[in-house]
Amino acid sequence: MASRIQRIEVAFSDMGGAALEQFTPRERQKLEFKNARRVQRSIVTGAEKKVLRWLAERMPTWINSDHLTALGFAAQLMVGVSYALSRYNLHWLWAACVFLFLNWFGDSLDGTLARFRDQQRPRYGFYVDHIIDSVGAAFLCGGLAFSGYMTPLIAMVLLMAFLLLSIETYLATYCLGEFYLSHFLLGPTEIRLVLAIGNVALWYKPHVHFLNSVFLLFDVGGAIASIGMLGMLVVTAIRHTAVLFKEERLP
Repeated sequence: MASRIQRIEVAFSDMGGAALEQFTPRERQKLEFKNARRVQRSIVTGAEKKVLRWLAERMPTWINSDHLTALGFAAQLMVGVSYALSRYNLHWLWAACVFLFLNWFGDSLDGTLARFRDQQRPRYGFYVDHIIDSVGAAFLCGGLAFSGYMTPLIAMVLLMAFLLLSIETYLATYCLGEFYLSHFLLGPTEIRLVLAIGNVALWYKPHVHFLNSVFLLFDVGGAIASIGMLGMLVVTAIRHTAVLFKEERLP
């Protein structure tokens, strides 16, 4: 009986009982797709939303969300390049701060602009944003590894922790219908701010003393960030597994 009900639900849409078979497979896929609920609770969320809304209202009509996505992606790649070049000239750390701001501007504003203009493309936007985020993270960590201010092993662990947490987020989006843009009051904007502050600190003091030993400042920061993201992964994975187990408990 349950399987028969399921077949009926798939066979008909909510458009007056019209059969979905009248549409092509691609059209049916669009009709059946449900946009996940966005969950964002970070330190700067309230203020950031107001700023992004203000910018979206004043954005020239010839600029669309794709332009902003491309800007954010290019800027993220240049953050990694700037870190790599800082190996030869420390002034590139200031360039990294500029590109971090441009990455925030493009990456954060593209979705806001699409929603403000009612030009949302949920599947396209979700896929493109997060595949380029993964590529950009690889560039960023690669630049840090090449910079000489973070050991390659720490950079590799940092990238691994980021990708694992990202995978958990995307799986939760699909299975739970909720897209978490932040974890434990920390989101992408807070991470950019921490990186920018770290760049300034690195300019003045590239090493720190801890337990009678000397460590690279970015090694300490990278290790803390990696432990933090892996801890978030464990907590959220356990929480979401418990929710799914409860919802799909065997009789």
